[in-house]
Amino acid sequence: MSENIKILEEGDSFIRFELSDITPAYANLLRRTLINDIPKLAISKVNFHHGEIRQEGEKVYSSLTSLFDEVIASRLGMIPLPTDLKMNERENCSCGGAGCSLCTVNYSLFVVGPKKVMSGDLVAVGDTEMSPNDKEIPIVELNERQAMILDAEAVVGRAKEHARFQTTSGVSYRYGRELKVSAKELELDEIIKHSPKNVLKKNDKEVVFTADYPSKWIGKLYRMDSLEVKEDERRFIFYFETDGSLKPNQVLEYALSRIKERLSGIVETVPGE
Repeated sequence: MSENIKILEEGDSFIRFELSDITPAYANLLRRTLINDIPKLAISKVNFHHGEIRQEGEKVYSSLTSLFDEVIASRLGMIPLPTDLKMNERENCSCGGAGCSLCTVNYSLFVVGPKKVMSGDLVAVGDTEMSPNDKEIPIVELNERQAMILDAEAVVGRAKEHARFQTTSGVSYRYGRELKVSAKELELDEIIKHSPKNVLKKNDKEVVFTADYPSKWIGKLYRMDSLEVKEDERRFIFYFETDGSLKPNQVLEYALSRIKERLSGIVETVPGE
């Protein structure tokens, strides 16, 4: 399958690629796998420490904040955490679900107001590399009489179980598309100038563009009377973004291997002739 993939664009949090010689059914299978079947580490349990909090001698803080604990716990669960795909899902771990270093990462947070509590205040216990990559996600704002102490557990799960485990967003695909117009069209030189990667063929009679690369200039072609659109039903252009818990190429590689694993499992369960 790897020989059928062509990376068109890739950044730290997005990827656009071409997948050829597949059916619409396989394309949709890959889309669904990218959406709901990628392992991701996320906070699933939060313990709040309530009561008076003493700091700096006689100074006393309240552990009550402007948000309910459930809201704060939900926000913590949605913070993207670096994910190691070698980690076990808790139900399949050798610890039997008790929680160990192979399936669980522990976090702590201790903040004294006045302060806006951010994702960067979340500390990974024993492994700083597991701290959130994005330090600027707001959680709650504390005034001068408030403080917060909590500890949390993060486990690996999949988006089909809960939204906090969703790694990707904006997962989409469409047929590969070619746009052919007459070389006499007035705006062609400007379009070619601003979208050189989209030009497949150019001569005195016609210019053929591809819509594989995003360009606002390509949209001008759809207003031309001479436009001819050709779609290839065996070639698909995929695009998705990640939340930072995994790199886009990691997500794609895992999704392809996951599909192979699932299809192999189906074949093994089908009785032979």
